Amino acid sequence: MYEYSEECLRTFMENQEQLFDEPVADTLEEAEAFLEDCMAVVVDSIKEVRDYMEEEGLDTAGMSLEELEEASEVFALPNGQYLIVEG
Repeated sequence: MYEYSEECLRTFMENQEQLFDEPVADTLEEAEAFLEDCMAVVVDSIKEVRDYMEEEGLDTAGMSLEELEEASEVFALPNGQYLIVEG
């Protein structure tokens, strides 16, 4: 089980509409449970975002780093890491 920081949970809650039409979490506890259920991951760099997506079978060959960062399932965290949530 992955442990999500409070900063990560708050960022997800504040920006969850970039991936979902309706909020999926209203509290930090709900956000943590949701991220655990969908096995969301935190990576340290945008390059690791690309590596993760490629490992998952997504074609990122034609995507710039900026396009990766703007993908709906990628949440930039204030500490420079990235949360990846597969909806």
